[in-house]
Amino acid sequence: MFIFRLLLKNAFRHRLRTILTMVGLVVAICAFGLLRTIVDAWYAGVEGTSSVRLVTRNATSLTFPLPLNYAERLKTVEGVTGVSWSNWFGGVYITERNFFPQFAVEAASYLALYPEYVLKDDEKKAFLLDRQGAIVGRKLANQYGWKIGDQIPIRGTIFPGTWNFTLRGIWDGIDAKTDESQLLFHWQYLAETVRKRQASSADYVGVYIVRINEPNNAPLISERIDTLFKNSLAETLTETEKAFQLGFVSMSEAILVAINAVSIVIVVIIMAVMANTMMMTARERIAEYATLKALGFSPEFVIKLLFGESLVIALLGGGLGMLATIPIANAFAKSVGTLFPVFRVSDTTMLYQFLASVIVGVVAATWPAWKMSRIDIVNGLRHVA
Repeated sequence: MFIFRLLLKNAFRHRLRTILTMVGLVVAICAFGLLRTIVDAWYAGVEGTSSVRLVTRNATSLTFPLPLNYAERLKTVEGVTGVSWSNWFGGVYITERNFFPQFAVEAASYLALYPEYVLKDDEKKAFLLDRQGAIVGRKLANQYGWKIGDQIPIRGTIFPGTWNFTLRGIWDGIDAKTDESQLLFHWQYLAETVRKRQASSADYVGVYIVRINEPNNAPLISERIDTLFKNSLAETLTETEKAFQLGFVSMSEAILVAINAVSIVIVVIIMAVMANTMMMTARERIAEYATLKALGFSPEFVIKLLFGESLVIALLGGGLGMLATIPIANAFAKSVGTLFPVFRVSDTTMLYQFLASVIVGVVAATWPAWKMSRIDIVNGLRHVA
C-alpha cells in the first residue's frame, strides 16, 4: 500500500503534464477500441453463421438466379435435412438514406432453418397467413419506431414499384451475434407480382439455404450438390454459410487492413508521447534517484519506481479510455443505423485495450529506467546545483 501511494504521488507530482498525458491515453485507447469494434462488426455476419447451413448459388455469379425446381432435387441429396430459398430485394424505405437488407423468403422453411430468430407464436402464425405480411428484427423496428400492424412502403430498385408490407412480427436475436436489422417477406408475393409483369422471370430464386445433418460432412455434401447440377444451364457453387459471408468481407479487405494499421499506429504514437513524459520525469529526478542509491537502495528499486509510475499513468488513462469506449460505440452505432447489423464492444476488444495500456506503460519506462539505474551517485548529486 505504501509503494502504491508513493507511485500515485510521484505520478501526479507534475499534475498538468500527467493529466495531459492521460487525456492522450484516453483518446488513443478509446480510438483503438472503436476501430477494433468496427473490424469486429465487419465480421459479425461471419460470427453469426451456423455450421449446419450451406448456401447454394449460381456458379457464374451471385447476380444470376437459380431455377425454382432445384429445390426438390436438393432435398434428395444425401445428408440434406432442409431446404429453403431467398431473393435479395434491395428496396428503399422513404429515402435512399433509409437502406437496410430486405429478403423475399419461403417463409415456413426459412424460419425453420433460422432458429436464432426468436418470434412469438402468434406473430409467426400471422406472418405465415398474410401473403403481404413482413417480419423485421428488433433493432430495425426500434430504429424506425415500427409496431405490429404498421404499413411499411418499400420502393423497389431491382423490382420496380412501391411494395406495401404489413408488419406481422418482430424477432429478437437468440444472442448478441444475431442480425436484427433485416426485413423478411414472402417470396410467393414477389413471384406472383413478377409473374404478372414478366412470367419468364418468376420461377427463379437468388440462393438456396440448405441444412445438413452433420457439420463435418459440409465439404462432401457441397460436392454432391454441385455434381448434381453440373453441366446444367445453371451450374451451382455450394459453400458453408461462413464461407459465403467471408466472400462479402473479402471485398473490403483493403479497408480492414487500413483500419487495423491505423489502430496500431495510434497505440505507437501514444507510446512515444508516454515515453517522452517518462523521460522528462526521470531527468527532473536525477538527484533523487542518486540520493536513493547513496542511501543504499538498489538499482532494481529505482527501476521499480519508474516502471510502477509509468504503469499507474498508463492504466489510469487506459482504464478511463476503456470506460469511454462503450458509450461512444453505442452513439456511433446509432449514427450509422443498419450499416453494421451487430455493433458491440467485445470482451476481446476490452482485453486488447488493457494489454495495449500495459504495453505502453512498460515500453515507455524501459529506456528511462535503464538510464536511471546506471546513474553515477556523484554526478547525480551534482545535478542539484
